Amino acid sequence: MGAHRVPLRAKATVAIAPGNVRKIVDCGGESPAEGLPGRGTYGIQEARTRYRDEAARSQICRSTGSAMATRKSFDILRDKSLYKSIAFTRKERLRLGLEGLLPHVVATESQLVDRAMNGLRALPRDIDRYMALSSMQERHERLFYRTLMTNIEETMPWIYTPTVGQACKEFSHISREPKGFYITPDDRGRIGKFLDNWPEKDIRVIVVTDGHRILGLGDLGANGMGIPVGKLALYTACAGIPPRHCLPVMLDVGTNNAELLADPLYIGYPRPRISGRAYFALVDEFVRVVQKKYPSALIQFEDFQTPDAYALLNAYRDRVLCFNDDIQGTAAVALAGVSASTRIIKRPLRDLRIMFLGAGSAATGIADLMASALVGEGLSLEEARQRLWFVDVKGLVVRRRKDLMAHNLPYAHDHQPLGFVAAIDAIKPHVLVGATGAPGTFTREVVERMCAHNTRPVLFALSNPTSKAECTAEQAYEWSRGRVVFASGSPFGTVTYRGHTFRPGQGNNAYVFPGIGLGAIVCQARRIPDEFFLAAARTLAGMVRPRDLDAGSLYPRLNDIRRISLAIAVSVAETAYAMRLARARRPRNLKNAIARFMYEP
Repeated sequence: MGAHRVPLRAKATVAIAPGNVRKIVDCGGESPAEGLPGRGTYGIQEARTRYRDEAARSQICRSTGSAMATRKSFDILRDKSLYKSIAFTRKERLRLGLEGLLPHVVATESQLVDRAMNGLRALPRDIDRYMALSSMQERHERLFYRTLMTNIEETMPWIYTPTVGQACKEFSHISREPKGFYITPDDRGRIGKFLDNWPEKDIRVIVVTDGHRILGLGDLGANGMGIPVGKLALYTACAGIPPRHCLPVMLDVGTNNAELLADPLYIGYPRPRISGRAYFALVDEFVRVVQKKYPSALIQFEDFQTPDAYALLNAYRDRVLCFNDDIQGTAAVALAGVSASTRIIKRPLRDLRIMFLGAGSAATGIADLMASALVGEGLSLEEARQRLWFVDVKGLVVRRRKDLMAHNLPYAHDHQPLGFVAAIDAIKPHVLVGATGAPGTFTREVVERMCAHNTRPVLFALSNPTSKAECTAEQAYEWSRGRVVFASGSPFGTVTYRGHTFRPGQGNNAYVFPGIGLGAIVCQARRIPDEFFLAAARTLAGMVRPRDLDAGSLYPRLNDIRRISLAIAVSVAETAYAMRLARARRPRNLKNAIARFMYEP
């Protein structure tokens, strides 16, 4: 029986002997084990169609010797997924024709990471670090992810919030190389054809935005592409989703930002936003094309304006593998933090009164999931909702108001209208959650009134980026005289108050969405119900250690994020199997099967 030839990105072929198929496929990425994507033996057709790049990767990552590349030397040095810089060994340099093209020294991966981190730390601004890492991602993908994974607490703020907010504002001016896939109204009817241009065909996770509500910064149009790119980098760094399975998408439907439309360097569709029927038809075409081309792909909706976010989630959640991170991911992180806080304030979840400042998609998403959790604690749905109160720009959300949106109505209670501070005194909440995008709204008076009603008040200042936070960690501890239990959406450093050092926890969605996505795609879930987010929240809250709580943190250290993501993925997959939502056959060891899928650069 002759050798089989597996195409390598249309530029070369690798001869694979029939007995060596497993060796080639086993060098990285995933292969099926016990019914799930993991390591194992693939058939010839599977090797051809799904792992054409693994043959080339095997030559430089494991040196099996079972295949020999015919790619030109410079192709290797310019392929971001294969490039290893001066970490190519002597044997690899000889076999791949790289002699003379690299300096003499052979470095270890840890040395490359150290050199990269030294360079990043020497830069003057976080936005400069963002740009340097972005270039590294395009030039040396393996080093990029290795650097993130080994320094996640330090690097995550550089590649995502808060720095990504500034990056999106300046995206048209600082973007060096195009990233992701762009769809405009002019592409209607041709999205499927254009997606054929994307080089990778086995897409598992898509993050899509229309740029209408980027963090707390508003309409940034096509500049919002920084969000899908950043989120998918976290999917890989935090949960090990292989980069080739990821697709960032910008639904560039125009912008109503006059400053962007007047900017000659703006990279987006230079028209006012489409809306209504035309907008939803374009989104629907995109979703249908994805379902056809990538039937196993998860779609994560990101940073859509509240009415559109709810409309899309309600339209697709029961028939497409999708979720909205702003609504559901934020909810799971917040629920985990509130659950952890009960161990500090010594009051059970079912007895808490929780007030939200802000009534948009993030806040109401948190309330919806908390209501489900409270029902699980034995309350009726009506009783659960009675423990959740909202204040928006017009004051307390009450039933008599005529200006409420549909998602606010379940939380509009019978009560007299009140302003924010008066509502705190009337309702006496144990927990105050800010999701306003309005900086400084947790004033000294607000914090002091929370302290007047609670020995240990709990405050979540969740708005991103840091410049939009409702208050800073230092303000919260100072105004409460060290009594507050504080968490935020953007990172704050440690704060020392009267001899006690606090490490405020960051309610970062990266704690949950990568693990949820990992669990969902590995078990091949049909859809993503609320039970997945409840499972993720329980798992995350359970991983908060006593030493975290002693430091005032409601979340574990980000350095544990890979372990956290794996635990959440397992809990999500367990839930999928229990609910009969998983299409993949259940493996004997679910945790090991998921772990074997996770990408290691």
